[in-house]
Amino acid sequence: MQNATFGVGGNSESFYDEGKKHTYEAPEWLRGRGLDAYEYQAGNGLTAGDASLKRVGDEAKKAGILMSLHSPYYISLSSVELEKRLNSVRYIEQSIHAAELLGADIVVIHTGSAAKITREEAMNFASDTLYKLLENTNTTVRLGLETMGKLNQLGTLDEVLTLCKLDKRLYPVVDFGHLNCRGRYHSGIFDLSDFDEPTPTGGVFVTADDYKRLFDRIGDKLGEEYVQNLHCHFSKIEFTKQGEKKHMRFSDEGYEPPFEPLIDVIIKENLAPRIISESAGTMAEDAAAMKEYYLSHK
Repeated sequence: MQNATFGVGGNSESFYDEGKKHTYEAPEWLRGRGLDAYEYQAGNGLTAGDASLKRVGDEAKKAGILMSLHSPYYISLSSVELEKRLNSVRYIEQSIHAAELLGADIVVIHTGSAAKITREEAMNFASDTLYKLLENTNTTVRLGLETMGKLNQLGTLDEVLTLCKLDKRLYPVVDFGHLNCRGRYHSGIFDLSDFDEPTPTGGVFVTADDYKRLFDRIGDKLGEEYVQNLHCHFSKIEFTKQGEKKHMRFSDEGYEPPFEPLIDVIIKENLAPRIISESAGTMAEDAAAMKEYYLSHK
């Protein structure tokens, strides 16, 4: 039986505080902290050359660190402008190339906006963009579509699952913090009747059953194989009625969602997700807290 794995998105403040300067040093540093995974951040664009990316990948392989890559934030599958959608295809192709050099098994992709068009139109544009991408893509790297945290973004759980049904190369990337932000204000995470009354701050993930319903939904829509090894992001997030505002740290009190009920479900259901911490500056520390809880309750 596989175990759940825990890692970081980008480099923690402590990485630099300890005198580290280069991303190729991250895999060994993470191994020294007992962590398992590293998500290479290219949100602001891919600037590293092939040799640099390969060096990070080589170090990760040597340290036994699982690799993923977050593609640029400016990708928009649902843009009303064809040129922007075609550029997004090109950016994803570049991300796949980078992922192959890193030895990454998944590229995380933002689905786009639904701010100025209907959600149905946004889904149609996103589907068309993915078809254009997939007709010329030949890779073993999985394409991960991320659930999003702002209400005007495409990326409720059901929207992501619907897009993933287009092709077996598409996989959901569940960001629990994002879904927690939008769930009480937007019915798209699930039918709101699936949940009890809102908590005072409005989040949807409070109990283990709340998390289990999400895993059940993925299994119902895509199949249990997608549930077993889900790629996930986790952080506590401050939010408003518009959704996500900013990422927080575990040490920041009064923010959601709690990670313990999620880990309880993972253990009870014998799941083996990869959970990437996206806390604000304390990714390594918070990933280690989740792994410690997992190992002590398993």
